[in-house]
Amino acid sequence: MTDTAHPAGQQRMLVMGRVHGPFGVRGELKLESFTDPPAAIFRYQPWLLRTPQGRELPVSGARGRPGGKGLVARVPGCDDRDAAEDLRGAEVLVPRSVLPPPAPGEYYWVDLEGLRVVNLDGVEFGTVSHLFSTGVNDVLVVQGERERMIPFREPDYIRSVDFAAGLITVDWDADF
Repeated sequence: MTDTAHPAGQQRMLVMGRVHGPFGVRGELKLESFTDPPAAIFRYQPWLLRTPQGRELPVSGARGRPGGKGLVARVPGCDDRDAAEDLRGAEVLVPRSVLPPPAPGEYYWVDLEGLRVVNLDGVEFGTVSHLFSTGVNDVLVVQGERERMIPFREPDYIRSVDFAAGLITVDWDADF
């Protein structure tokens, strides 16, 4: 999932998938889902389809099924191949509010982005820019006077996450 910029007062929108083009001639779409499992994308609605040209189309009632290398989706109002072709490259965005709360001790990456990061000595490192996965563990990327990459391993390096204070405390040397 990727977070998109949101003006004050509007809901935070997350990129949950991408339309790769038409599937057949009846308006179905080849859809890449960024959810796990992929079909879970249909649980998170309404959607906002944002085309590469910047056009935004609200969608409710999307349905789908597994197909080939991804999903095949049917969205209301997309009834022929030309309409499906017009959506090629569109991002599927959903409001953050439609996601279920994370389990205790788990976090949505998007919720960590923007939090301040300090170490146990109180040294301010900056704010969380983004996270990525290495396959072994996730990595917190912190932007400040320089970029730091901190393995997201609790309690080894990540000591606390305090959303109310907007703060992550880490056990990480300031010189590292």
